[in-house]
Amino acid sequence: MGETVALSEKSPSEIDAFLQTQRTAYDRLVTQGLKLDLTRGKPSAAQLDLSNELLRLPQGFTAADGTDVRNYGGLKGLPELREIFAELLWVDPEQLVAGGNSSLTMMKDCLVDLLLHGGVDSERPWSQEEKVTFVCPVPGYDRHFTLLESLGIEMVTVPMYDDGPDADAVAALVKDDPSIKGMWIVPTYANPAGSVCSQDVAARLASMPTAAPDFKIFWDNAYAFHHLTEDEAKSADIVKLASAAGHPHRPLEFASTSKITFAGAGVAFLAASPENIAWYVKHLGTGSIGPDKVNHLRHVQLFKTADGVREHMRRHRDIIAPKFAEVQRVLTERLGTQEVATWNDPAGGYFVNLDVVEGTASRVVELAKAAGVALTPAGASYPYGKDPKDTNIRLAPTMPPVEEVTAAMEAVATCVLLAAAEKYATV
Repeated sequence: MGETVALSEKSPSEIDAFLQTQRTAYDRLVTQGLKLDLTRGKPSAAQLDLSNELLRLPQGFTAADGTDVRNYGGLKGLPELREIFAELLWVDPEQLVAGGNSSLTMMKDCLVDLLLHGGVDSERPWSQEEKVTFVCPVPGYDRHFTLLESLGIEMVTVPMYDDGPDADAVAALVKDDPSIKGMWIVPTYANPAGSVCSQDVAARLASMPTAAPDFKIFWDNAYAFHHLTEDEAKSADIVKLASAAGHPHRPLEFASTSKITFAGAGVAFLAASPENIAWYVKHLGTGSIGPDKVNHLRHVQLFKTADGVREHMRRHRDIIAPKFAEVQRVLTERLGTQEVATWNDPAGGYFVNLDVVEGTASRVVELAKAAGVALTPAGASYPYGKDPKDTNIRLAPTMPPVEEVTAAMEAVATCVLLAAAEKYATV
């Protein structure tokens, strides 16, 4: 069997022939009338079914300390739920708030409070600064970028590597620029790159000198427990690392059960220094008299312990790991020898990060849409939706059944090949 020649190395006539073959394949694809969706990282119905017991809970309405959970109060959330997730997030329960169903809402609240009031270590409210800038590792989470843009916070990017953000690049940016007030990071199975921030990188971020005395790390630990293999990555303990480095108020860590129980009816968490927790609860109390403690009690009775959460996540893994395996199989079989794409094989999280021939990501998404396959817009993983090289596509295979993941990935592979052939044919 002869050695396969990469598409970019074929002769013009070979590329033209390849282009015609891919056009024919694409035309056949369009006639199938597909209606498939790989846009967002949603749990599948089978995953949601794992938590259906919540619909029959709670049994009773009294917390462990005698509190009637049906009533007002308890801004920090139900103590027994905080104890479970404090163990999972390696913080003291007093350093953890259990809130509503959305960690993104908690992130927005923190940003707005920082803008209006400043933090516990701020000289003034951030809104009184000439400008506020955040460091954004890329590719990254589009909703982080949308939130910053909506609040008028500027963004500067650094590369995201397998072991986390480029710590040297971050340190260089924050050292002399006081307008840089914070950074985003999804530290475990990052969205969409699947990166796991190493202990060394986390320690560097926790200890680096910053021109802004109130620099904040928004540590969005959304996928801390979302493993795809038995080799489970352990998140760095950013709260203790920062405290040991003399910057206890630097990290604000977020997590939630949105992809653990019910996406629309879970519980979000904020972990931070005791002073940051007091700051958050103080401002929270001006607009709330307490979270949904009935839902908190449901979750306590469902999980019972931290080990109950871990076992629950193993059941999630059994459902979604075959879908990720199918993504790898199709991409390898269809694209592996053509050198028109690279992709990661994540050990956890909800996404596969696909990089295609430079300048063709938008075309791939356009072709897929016309063929009935919805993909996240090209550039979504970059601030302002602008991928400077137009190479990155985020794939979200969790929600569809396996057979639909197969069909969607076959379609994506056809679109990648056609877009690449078009590009090379015009060079």
